[in-house]
Amino acid sequence: MERRYKVFDVFTEKPLAGNPLAVVLRSDGLDAAAMQAVAREFNLSETVFVMPPESPAHSARIRIFTPAQELPFAGHPTVGTAVCLALERLGGDGDAVIVLEEKVGLVRCGVRCSGRGGFAEFDCPKLPERAGESPTKVLAGAALGLRPVDIGFENHVPSAWSAGVPYYFVPVGNQAALGEAAPNSAEWRAAFGSGAAFVYTSETEGHGHAFRARMFAPEIGIREDPATGSAVAAFAGAIVEFDALLDGEHAAIVEQGYEMGRPSLIRLEMTVEGGSLVNVRIGGHAVEIADGILRV
Repeated sequence: MERRYKVFDVFTEKPLAGNPLAVVLRSDGLDAAAMQAVAREFNLSETVFVMPPESPAHSARIRIFTPAQELPFAGHPTVGTAVCLALERLGGDGDAVIVLEEKVGLVRCGVRCSGRGGFAEFDCPKLPERAGESPTKVLAGAALGLRPVDIGFENHVPSAWSAGVPYYFVPVGNQAALGEAAPNSAEWRAAFGSGAAFVYTSETEGHGHAFRARMFAPEIGIREDPATGSAVAAFAGAIVEFDALLDGEHAAIVEQGYEMGRPSLIRLEMTVEGGSLVNVRIGGHAVEIADGILRV
């Protein structure tokens, strides 16, 4: 059977930057094993499979796969799929609301299309919550090829959070330490088990950016990810806790993928009321770079 697919670069306005995403349209009839095999074939950090929604009020039901496993939610697949479906609907410039049925729940996306890309943003379906014990500086450093003294800055210490997908968050003091970080397979499980590590610093390249980050998930087939929206969504929990944000609206730009030659910008918006996080929004651009036919 022939199925259309498109490839988008996500969290960038420029082709050949950001995080690439394959979107397979009209995926009904494919079972989980076939979807996993197709994701391995594309060998991108994630592949999305689009199916008819369970409710006619929604735009589509989607399933998200890495080359190794299915995810209940992910940020760059949500942004890229929303822009893809909005372009399919509009056929060009304009605004659209795309409602996606994901395993984590409903995700409502506002999209502004322009040319062969667009900007999408969505309120996260789950707020960040603590996700287990944090690794020590010694263990985190060993797993990332860093010294314990490299770990931490200001009030930031290693932590674990989830907004649908769990991550370990490891702060480092500067860009130099961030650039030196690399997964150490011999020590990884002692610090992070089979989980993923989001390593970050407040020392950035772009003017007005808040954080620079790298994400490693070698246990699920992703040695490094150019842009990780689900991690940035969970990261909001760490920001509110360690930076003690005041009540009100806050915005931050997270730069990621620079060390890979895939610069990506993720917009994070947070609403704090009574000292607690009450809303998290993720936004970013996506641009189409390829399309084709999948014969499976």
